[in-house]
Amino acid sequence: MRPLSCALVPMRSRAALTTRAMARHASFPCALVTGLLLAGCSSDDTTDVKTDAQYQADVVSGMHATLATDVQALHQAAVDIQTAAPQPVDRGWDATADATALANLNAMWLRARSSYERIEGALAPIFPDIDAAIDARYEDFLEEMAPSGDQNLFDGEGVTGMHAIERILFVRTTPPSVISLEESLPGYKAAAFPATAAEAADFKNALVAQLVEDTEFLEQQWQPQRLATNIGEAFQGLIALMNEQREKVNKAASEEEESRYAQRTMQDIRDNLDGTRRVYDLFQPWPETKADGVEINLKVQASFDALKAAYAAVNGPAIPPPPATWSSEMPSAADLQTPFGKLYTAIQSAVDPNEPGSAVEQMNRAATTLGFDEYVEE
Repeated sequence: MRPLSCALVPMRSRAALTTRAMARHASFPCALVTGLLLAGCSSDDTTDVKTDAQYQADVVSGMHATLATDVQALHQAAVDIQTAAPQPVDRGWDATADATALANLNAMWLRARSSYERIEGALAPIFPDIDAAIDARYEDFLEEMAPSGDQNLFDGEGVTGMHAIERILFVRTTPPSVISLEESLPGYKAAAFPATAAEAADFKNALVAQLVEDTEFLEQQWQPQRLATNIGEAFQGLIALMNEQREKVNKAASEEEESRYAQRTMQDIRDNLDGTRRVYDLFQPWPETKADGVEINLKVQASFDALKAAYAAVNGPAIPPPPATWSSEMPSAADLQTPFGKLYTAIQSAVDPNEPGSAVEQMNRAATTLGFDEYVEE
């Protein structure tokens, strides 16, 4: 099992994945070092006006407490998956004999996924190596391992993380189109349940154990000091995640969406929005002390409302099937009238950085009022 460095130095085996994980979310600026932590940031008894340092301290305290719940829930779900994974002494998994256990594992994975997606925006820029370890996709790993790939799905080496586990747990319901896409990847290995007692033991004690280790390390590192010295990056991560909503939906047209085995990417982006809004609300009083801050916040919240309404219009956890003729560059009028096209249009207008009043454009305005760098799409 690969240990994570307590100093958060880049892990050599995951360095390239970390680079791609950071690129997916944004080009993150250097840490905004304020030198101001929670100590010494109490309010002046003689006035109700807070300083920027005091607002920042409030955000750090609130963010740490708010997101810690999901950080802890993510780790606990990983532990629960490991505990509940079947480990027969003389066989692999059996879809009938182990049906109850496997259904419970699927539910536990979905619970872990929701917790992760709610913290993804703030997590990715501050802990890019952990983000890559937990959330890298199958093709990300294979790109680094080509042409041999990872021929042992269960040993906790090579392809790991949430999607490696998802790929096994949801193999019976993975759409054929997803399988067809992955078959073209160099080093592809078909997903399957553990076929032997040894593979079942490895799933439990190696592959899932690695996720337990990674999420435990995240929980240990989730400290106010890290947030205080990276608060600008965390805010920019929220903006980047809102911008990424377009990509997450558009990748469904090429079968490259994130939670494609479980078919719950629609729920992924709902959780992204919930988590982003929860953290943005902690920042909200601060930009309102600046010029145009109230107007900015109203527009940000209006964009959040528009996204929430668009997401609520879709039934179930999966993104609506894209029309066969879909093109994100030049979608036809007919394709834009499909459920997928309507979802894409709503997201596009709500998060496009070049669209006046969009969430990304207005959150960038809020960033500059607070002295943070803007998010710049690559």
